[in-house]
Amino acid sequence: MINFLSQLVSRLLALLFGSKEEEAVIDQKRIVVIGGGVAGSTLAKSFDSDAKVTLIDPKDYYEIPYAALRCVVEPSFAEQSIILHSDYLKTAKVVQSAAESVSDTEVVTVAGDRAPFDFLVISTGSTYHGPATRAERLAEYRAENKKLLAADSVLIIGGGPVGVELAGEIVVDFPTKKVTLVHSGKRLIEFLGPKASEKSLKWLQDKKVEVILNDRVELDGLAGPDYVTKNGTRITADAHFVCVGKRVGSSWLRNCELGNLLDGEGRLKVDANLRVEGKSNIFAIGDIANTKEIKQGFLAGKQAGVVVENIKKLCKDPASPKLSVYTPLAAPFGIVSLGRVQAVAQLPFATILGRLPGMLKSKDLFVGKTRKELGLSG
Repeated sequence: MINFLSQLVSRLLALLFGSKEEEAVIDQKRIVVIGGGVAGSTLAKSFDSDAKVTLIDPKDYYEIPYAALRCVVEPSFAEQSIILHSDYLKTAKVVQSAAESVSDTEVVTVAGDRAPFDFLVISTGSTYHGPATRAERLAEYRAENKKLLAADSVLIIGGGPVGVELAGEIVVDFPTKKVTLVHSGKRLIEFLGPKASEKSLKWLQDKKVEVILNDRVELDGLAGPDYVTKNGTRITADAHFVCVGKRVGSSWLRNCELGNLLDGEGRLKVDANLRVEGKSNIFAIGDIANTKEIKQGFLAGKQAGVVVENIKKLCKDPASPKLSVYTPLAAPFGIVSLGRVQAVAQLPFATILGRLPGMLKSKDLFVGKTRKELGLSG
């Protein structure tokens, strides 16, 4: 009876807190994460104290993406939103380089590092050509802000969430500046529905932003202060900001075995458990995964959570038939900030613009929440 009760208590404690045997199994595993964005940083942090984690990233920092446009108008904000990998990863190894190739057992970086793995998570997101160090990135924001402060008129190229949020930040903080936004699409923030587009357009126009749709500014040889759109519209602006979408960061995979598993958009084909098709120990999450949904940061974080669960299950039972399934977002959902107080939100039950959705995002752009999740003070 005493042995039975002891075993029962042990099982209950294992259910609540995890068993020492399970922790030991995970501790022996080598988990390599490629890409230090939302998905990769979240996953690396999740295993930081439990496994032998290696994070491969060309940058020495993680930048909270939701805060990027606020940093243009307020560069000191970047001190909180740009975080050294070494600040939130206490035991993981950080390899500052881009990945060059991958096999079934190891990753080779551009710098020549070799990272053998038991599990690999690919989360390289979109292409990146920015600064490699936190100090350089902070300096870049200060330079962008200096450019903005010196300008009486601004041209924003691109009317997706980045372009719209930047326009909102500028007109709220600098209402006397003339802002022109040129977008090649028929409506703004096309990843959301028409109502969100209409509300955002009206808000910007009420703030005296000139919005030009169905037109584009060629990016090759871009220089001011005089610009001409493809349709012949002439624009004069003291400064310009390019806010167009980026390509998927998968070109490095094309010469590897996994290159055969890229779809037409350059995304890795994954199964319902977010494993790369045909691979038992290689996962893909974030923008590079071909999940059938819009690509957003909060979804990348959700995918990371599913992969964490699945790696733990596979550590405990490599033949586990009960892996967690990732369910893609059924309908577009999102919040686009419009300055420091307001936002437009497409929710499951309605599309609204004003202070209520602004309370959810616009004040600190999820910086405090993200830092807390990484074990850092706000």
